[in-house]
Amino acid sequence: MVAWAKENAAASNLGGAPIRWLVDDCMKFVEREIRRGKTYDAVIMDPPSYGRGPKGEIWKIEDAIFPLLIACTKILSRDPLFFLVNSYTTGLQPAVLAYMIETIMKPYGGRTDAQEIGLPVSASGLILPCGASGRWEKP
Repeated sequence: MVAWAKENAAASNLGGAPIRWLVDDCMKFVEREIRRGKTYDAVIMDPPSYGRGPKGEIWKIEDAIFPLLIACTKILSRDPLFFLVNSYTTGLQPAVLAYMIETIMKPYGGRTDAQEIGLPVSASGLILPCGASGRWEKP
């Protein structure tokens, strides 16, 4: 996925931009950054629906997403630009994602929006639901 993201960045003329690409346990990474006192102006995340760590740890988005979102607010700068969450989990509704983002970002003001992610089905003209995307952006 990181290789694909790098291709997209290059195609968007961002190949030389100061983008930090990570492959890591997301919560452990955020906890390390909190300890280090690092801050970020923006967060973009695409957490998995389900996963297992090297020691058998289990990640289930239904249980882990809100604590992760809360932890991420602790690494935001004082004047963040945006916070974006993609979820390819059909069980996580856009309204729920919007509520979580709005709850954690309320101290910053701004605007929250969430939409359903879907794939168009050319044979029927319908949209196949695939998850949700939510974002907060500064005022």
